[in-house]
Amino acid sequence: MAAFLSREIALVPEQTVFLIVDVQQYSCSRQGGMFRGRKPVAMAAFDYYFERLDQMVLPNIVRLQAACRATGIEVMFTVIESLTQDGRDRGLDYKISGFNIPRGSADAKIPDAVQPLGDEMTIPKTSSSVFNSTCIDYILRNLGCRQLVICGVLSDQCVESAVRDACDLNYLVTLVPDACATYTAERQLASLNTITGYCRQRDTDALIQEINRKPEMIG
Repeated sequence: MAAFLSREIALVPEQTVFLIVDVQQYSCSRQGGMFRGRKPVAMAAFDYYFERLDQMVLPNIVRLQAACRATGIEVMFTVIESLTQDGRDRGLDYKISGFNIPRGSADAKIPDAVQPLGDEMTIPKTSSSVFNSTCIDYILRNLGCRQLVICGVLSDQCVESAVRDACDLNYLVTLVPDACATYTAERQLASLNTITGYCRQRDTDALIQEINRKPEMIG
């Protein structure tokens, strides 16, 4: 038993789900609701974030999606989206923060580059952790999931929350740092350092190599 008490366990495709957190118009577009109405001088503060998204995070998510789909790993999405138009179903924190993305609104849309294919699932949430305001744990267990690969935005908010709660629910979590983003390099680094004790971390290249290994090569 002790031999299996480790986070450093290679992915088993049939027991793995790739979870993409909150990559949507609201938070990943300069025209999204998170940034709408801000003056150009204020938007300059987000240059690092959008450069990282456009040049690293979204391309890496596309690559990971392709590798997962080719290997039979389930691809799943979460988006911040209320079940109502006025957001009355939101958690208290989202009400205080002013986060309301009405059901079916443009801000809930996933960018074209990383859109779900076929019947891949998108789960709307109204809390920082997808595990607190949805039935995702039930869904994952129905899928036979034991291992989660997690990426998305923001690294130090909803992504961290998902990682921590997944660990407490006995999933083995792999975080993909170069497929995650937050507003500054300092926050990104601090998040990765903080979350170390909850998950293993693999960059996209290394994780794709792992996914593509033949079963007999996984030890």
